Amino acid sequence: MTNYGAIPTSSHPIPTSANLEYISRAKQRIKSGLATRRPWKLMFDLHSFGLPRGGFSAAISRIKTNLAFFRMNYAIVALFILFLSLLYHPTSLIVFIALMAIWMFLYFLRDEPLVVIGRQIDDRTILICLSVLTVALLLLTKATANIVGALVIGAVVVLIHAAVRKTEDLFLDEEAATAGETSGLTSYPSS
Repeated sequence: MTNYGAIPTSSHPIPTSANLEYISRAKQRIKSGLATRRPWKLMFDLHSFGLPRGGFSAAISRIKTNLAFFRMNYAIVALFILFLSLLYHPTSLIVFIALMAIWMFLYFLRDEPLVVIGRQIDDRTILICLSVLTVALLLLTKATANIVGALVIGAVVVLIHAAVRKTEDLFLDEEAATAGETSGLTSYPSS
């Protein structure tokens, strides 16, 4: 029996609407997470740098304010420093990227509780398990010194920026942003 004129079908599964909906929700959550990032121009405005004039307590106050205001930017900077430190360790870099994907799907992008073998797993358990898995796998790649060094360098860079970045203009921008929302204006330039 021959199949002349038959149209061959693809052996690849066709994405279902549930898969497309999950991908769409994941993209939306990533966009909303990155929306909390502040413009880089605002973060690195040269006129906004100066040593704190109140000693240690003023520096701590600046650090707290800047960490809250620029938290997504600081996370990006720290992850970028970690990424650069792993360039000479391709195995660690691959493990790091795979772990980031696991974190994204199991912790950050989930809308619903995780259910394993009919039992619901809470976020705290997932956080602890993923943290232990991350530390264990990165230690097994034998790039421990690079990873610890990169995390320390990232923390130092973030703390120095947070201590020397003035916070007076941040409150003005926050008030302007609140006023801008009601009048239809935006106060932050696009980066």
